[in-house]
Amino acid sequence: MKESVSLRFLYGTAPGRLALRLLIQPKISKAAGRFLSSRASAWIVPGYIRKHGIDMKGVEVPQGGFPSFNAFFTRRRRDAFAGAMSKAENLRAGCLLSPCDGFLTPIPIRGNTIFDIKHTRFSLEDLLKDKALAARFRDGLALVFRLTPANYHRYCYAADGTVLRHRRIAGKLHCVRPIALREIPVFAQNSREYQLMRTKEFGLMVQMEIGALLVGKIRNERLTMETNHVHAREEKGYFEFGGSTILLLLEKDAVSVREELYARRNEDGEIPVRAGEEIADGVAVCAVYSRL
Repeated sequence: MKESVSLRFLYGTAPGRLALRLLIQPKISKAAGRFLSSRASAWIVPGYIRKHGIDMKGVEVPQGGFPSFNAFFTRRRRDAFAGAMSKAENLRAGCLLSPCDGFLTPIPIRGNTIFDIKHTRFSLEDLLKDKALAARFRDGLALVFRLTPANYHRYCYAADGTVLRHRRIAGKLHCVRPIALREIPVFAQNSREYQLMRTKEFGLMVQMEIGALLVGKIRNERLTMETNHVHAREEKGYFEFGGSTILLLLEKDAVSVREELYARRNEDGEIPVRAGEEIADGVAVCAVYSRL
């Protein structure tokens, strides 16, 4: 994957890294967020659509156009998540869904839960900030979804389940593209939120959102709920502008990724997927859960 000149400058040179340290300061990030949510940023939208070849079919466009760049970036799509709740009954039992549009990389979790994601080595414990929870996913599977600028940045739940815990971890915001991953331990530093869920078909599962440079805001919609039960294809939230990643963690022998997906792999070994698409099948149903 070719990297932009700006990314090579920011991560590959001393002046660039100095500039990056300034860019990730909270005041700069907040100022960028205010601008991208203001009417002054609306002029960016047409050029952004052309540059990234974004398909606008089915997109809900407000009367008079998008009032800001973030309004466009967080746009809704009428067919998002295959009709969401209205078509949930058509979901085959035991199927795990892609929570978003993007590029999927399945990564086995082995040994002491230290593994690589895009050339970056880090511990699962540091990612979750929870030693006991990290141990639950030893010898399990990580499904990493990388969202590009052209992707739809709203995401859904990957499975039916009961939310046991929600956690938000503050961090320094960095770009999640490969050049950044070679330079810094990106998943140990980015801001992230995750929910620990108990599912019938797959046992315990973590669904995590990871924000990135410059703004990388994560907007989850159901942090306080009358019921803690969630449904596959139910919209979970969205990312404001900034490269983004979603991570699913599954226990040992919980799922098997569908073999036909591997035929789609691009030159980087990633699998293009769509939000709400069935991507894996349950291997066994966990009948006994330990107390958390």
